[in-house]
Formats: sequence, structure tokens, C-alpha cells
Amino acid sequence: MSPRSAGPVRVAAVDLGATSGRVMACRVGPRSLHLEEVHRFPNGGVRAGGSLYWDVLGIHRETLAGLREVARTGPLDGVGIDSWAVDYGLLDRDGRLLGNPFSHRDSRTDGMPARVDVKIDPAELYAVTGLQQLPFNTIYQLVSSLGTAALEAAETLLLLPDLLTHWLTGEVGAERTNASTTGLYDARTGQWAVDVAGRLGIPWAILPPLREPGSIVGTLLPEVADHVGAHGVPVVAVGSHDTASAVVGVPAGDESFAYISSGTWSLVGLELDEPVLTEEARLAGFTNEGGVDKTFRFLKNVMGLWVLSESMRAWSDQRIREADLPSLLAGAEAAPPLRTVVDIDDPRLLRPGTGPDDSMPARVQRLAAEAGEPVPRTPVAITRCILDSLVLAYRLHVRRAAEVAGRDVEVVHVVGGGSQNALLCQLTADALGLPVLAGPAEAAALGNALVQARALGADLPDLAAMRALVRRTHEVRRYEPRPGLDWDAAERRVREAV
Repeated sequence: MSPRSAGPVRVAAVDLGATSGRVMACRVGPRSLHLEEVHRFPNGGVRAGGSLYWDVLGIHRETLAGLREVARTGPLDGVGIDSWAVDYGLLDRDGRLLGNPFSHRDSRTDGMPARVDVKIDPAELYAVTGLQQLPFNTIYQLVSSLGTAALEAAETLLLLPDLLTHWLTGEVGAERTNASTTGLYDARTGQWAVDVAGRLGIPWAILPPLREPGSIVGTLLPEVADHVGAHGVPVVAVGSHDTASAVVGVPAGDESFAYISSGTWSLVGLELDEPVLTEEARLAGFTNEGGVDKTFRFLKNVMGLWVLSESMRAWSDQRIREADLPSLLAGAEAAPPLRTVVDIDDPRLLRPGTGPDDSMPARVQRLAAEAGEPVPRTPVAITRCILDSLVLAYRLHVRRAAEVAGRDVEVVHVVGGGSQNALLCQLTADALGLPVLAGPAEAAALGNALVQARALGADLPDLAAMRALVRRTHEVRRYEPRPGLDWDAAERRVREAV
């Protein structure tokens, strides 16, 4: 299938987050990159029967609604989908979905890493996959499902963006940047790690063919095209892991940079040409994920702004009126800095709250008490604790990534929703002693659109050209580091608590 045109294109970037989804219309030209949100919808886990699921059919419905709106308001030259990683749907031999996909925050993976460790030594597994051991990785989700009727009946496993792409095109495959997050992908060979799957009893035959980011998957199915109101539209396999697309949208120049993709999760790391599969990298907890144009994202998953958003949900349920985000951030900026810090990556912060005693604020307070820290009592104090703790994690992981990879870092780029949080960005600059360049907030959608545009013929030969276009068309805010706080002492407090 050949690209449509080397001229300006208008594409739909479907950018799905764990709390909301967006369908963006993006016009990409030689000197223009304009993004417009045409459809936004809430997203989140749905609890049923004691388990936490994604409403993937609802996500598909909203995706179609967004594509229809893009087509209604102008030309639609292409479609690309990115989302969070690791979660998947199972299809039977007739191509039917075998139940709602589980959320990675479901508790079914508790204890699964230990089960895997018995069969495959963690050092051996890391030398193949290069992944940080996180209990929600696809490999552990599948081990938790061994023996279930759904896995026994499964013919194909599709990660969420690939599942949605399948419903648009009828095609089956796994885009590499997302496949690399599963724990079943060989970072050395770029193929599925079928030996790993086999040793764990996972039916490796359900793993679909791999495809490259930037390849054209197919065109909209006739019934989809009729619904959307646009025919013959190609669907492109973008960097379907949203962080892969976000890193494409980082407006970096020639300087050595670290990135923080800050949203519900924070992904903190470096862009490299080769994976780092050393024992030092494993023990430091870093992950190697595939990027666009055969790069590697050497990064650490950090709990992120989930802790604050989940706290705000709890305060809203308690009808605390002053707990809106602007009021919380204004109060947190004036609050005493580094008074209370906790381990923001404590696994007890992973799950949604189930009641007042299990709310996120209550869990943060318990962590503080256990660590011998002053217990924050108000929403403002808890917010400041969360931000200070998150920034300490950024500081630790940027520095450690640079050390382990043997790279210098001159500047830190913060993209995603967190780039709009001025206090978070300033504290990040302060803690690292480095300039922080914040923005764009919609880096994932921009990266999605840029990869599409190149697949459709745009003159964007490499990541440098894509990033140059982002720099020319989008403003970033620069934060210079300020002296005065003892970040070393605060980091020691967290380490001692851990």
C-alpha cells in the first residue's frame, strides 16, 4: 500500500490514557503541526465480581465517535492508536473477544513474580527481555491466567491498541514498542521470546506477528468506514505504547537529554541506541522498551500523578470543597518543603481505594507514619508530600539511569499532563540541579501524528526531523534550578524508610 501524498495531511491520533481518552485531529505539513482535540471521554477500571476490568467495547465506541467527528470536520488521511501498555484481550478461533480485558491494577497478579522466579532466574529473564520486574507486566498476567477457560480457548492475544486496530481493519498483529513491554519479547533479537513463554506454560502460539511502528496496517473496514463517513483511510501502526509516541514528541535538540513522560504513570529515562541488559541495570530496576526507529527507552516506571488524582477522588467523595487542583497546588507551593516524604513507588499505592480506611490519602498517611515522618493531616499537606516524593523519585532515577547507561544529561524534558504542573516542574529542576523544559502536554498525540504523517509520505526522515518540527511549532516553558533545599538529606530519608 503506497502513501497517499507527500503534502500536508490531516490524521486522527487516538491517544488513550488510563483515566481518559482523546481523539485528536492533527494537521502535519512541512512547517506546521497543529493539534485539535475533537473528542474526549472518561476512562477507568470497572470493578465487577471482585475483579477490575477495562470497558474495551466502550473505548471502541468512543474511538469511532471521535473518528467520525474528525471526518465530519475535515479530511481524514490516516488513523493511529496509542495507549498504555501490558493489558490485552484474548480472541477465540472465530475472532471473538473472550471477555473483558483485565486492568493491570487488578490484584490477580499478586505473587506472580515469585512464581515465575521459581522457573526462570530473574537475572536470566532480564538478560533476555530487559524489563523491570513489575507485577502487572503481561507475562505475570498470563501466568495468573494459566488453566483458565479463557486462556485455554484463546487463539490470539492482542494488546489493547492492537485489539482496537484489529476492530478497525480486521488485521492481526503486535506493534513492537508495545510488544516490548510484555516480558515475552527478546530485546536482543527483536522477536517473541517463545522459549520463555514455553518454560512458563504460556501458549506462545497466541502471540501474533510483529509489525514495525510506522507501517501501514490496512484500511478501515467497510462497515467502519460507513460509520465514520470516510472510506479508503489507512490505519498506521504508530508507537502504540503511549510513552513511545510521547518520546517521539519530545522537542529535544542536540543536547544529551533525559525525559519524564508525566501522567497517571511517570516514565523516567533516556533514549538509547542499544538496550542495557547488565546485572547492574537489573538490580537498579530499569527497563528496556522498544522505541520508534529502532531506539530503546531505558527507563523506570514511577507511580506518577495517579497518587494525587486518586487522592482527589477520595476528597471529592468526602465532599471536601477546597480539594480542587488549583487550590491544592497553590496551597502546596506555600507549604513547608520536604517536610514529609515517602516512597512513592510503594506497591500499596498501586490499587484504587475501596473505602475511607483504604483511601489513597489514608495510605499516604500510613506510609509516613511507618517511616517516622510527620504525618500530613490536610489535603494541602498530603499534596505537597506527594509532589515532593514524586520529584525525589525523578531525581533518583534520572541520575541512576545516566550512571548505569554511561550517559551525561544536560537537560530534562517533561512532557504529558505533568508538564502543565508548574510546581512539579520547578521542583524537578531544583532537585536535579538541571534545566527542565516542560511541554508539550500532548506529546503522545503529536508523536502518534508525526509517525503517521511520515508513513503517508511526509518529509520527516528521522526522529531529529520530527522533533525539530515540534520545536518550531510548540512552545515549551523553561525552569531553571534554584538552590536552597537539602535534596540529598530528603533522599536519604526515603532510602532509609525503604
